[in-house]
Amino acid sequence: MSAPGIDAVIFDWGGTLTQWHDVDFHAESLALAQAVLATPDTSDDHHAFAEKLHGAGSVVWGRSRDHQQSANIADLFDEAGLDHDPALLSAYYDFWEPHTLTDVEVAPLFRWLRAEGIKVGILSNTIWPREWHRGYFERDGVLDLIDGDVYSSEIPWTKPAPDAFRAAMDAVGATDPARCVYVGDRLFDDVWGAQNAGLRAIHVPHSVIPAEQIGHTEGQPDAVAHRLSEIPDLLAPWR
Repeated sequence: MSAPGIDAVIFDWGGTLTQWHDVDFHAESLALAQAVLATPDTSDDHHAFAEKLHGAGSVVWGRSRDHQQSANIADLFDEAGLDHDPALLSAYYDFWEPHTLTDVEVAPLFRWLRAEGIKVGILSNTIWPREWHRGYFERDGVLDLIDGDVYSSEIPWTKPAPDAFRAAMDAVGATDPARCVYVGDRLFDDVWGAQNAGLRAIHVPHSVIPAEQIGHTEGQPDAVAHRLSEIPDLLAPWR
């Protein structure tokens, strides 16, 4: 069955397709510091490394918020002035792994969308590499239900830049933003950003967004989903 009014539904990842968790960012930085390569000019002090990486994270995500400038993990270490070995990121990966579990309602929703002829897309602001995200989707049995996925670590922009949304549309083969819907947990990056790019926006209001990550504008969503399973009914008037 075709859906003449909607070509694609594109989803945020963290806090939308996964449950929102409060994170100990000091512990995160300590895990990340395990990948630092000490040099003759630096002591092997992981707490000092962690402090530098935490500060670098604030700079990198501030650029994302204010200038929609993307970054990856290597950029974070560069900002901190530290060399690292990507092969030593296992502690950082393991720190985050419990926070990456896909919501149990994702697979039924994605199957329904595809059965209705609606493309399923992913657009995530992230410094992580593509293979990490795709690995989580594969682990949880939903990778084959995704038609296209874009991660800001591999493009020049982050949400809410319109170019980021266009990249996600390109990934699923959609051309008309008015026939696309974006689903996310943030009123700046996801709702205002999607609407500014011409898409409709559904807000999933489960996440407690840190004050330093709230942007200059909060959009008014076209609809609100308290559970992902509510999305088919929310789409009905637009079809």
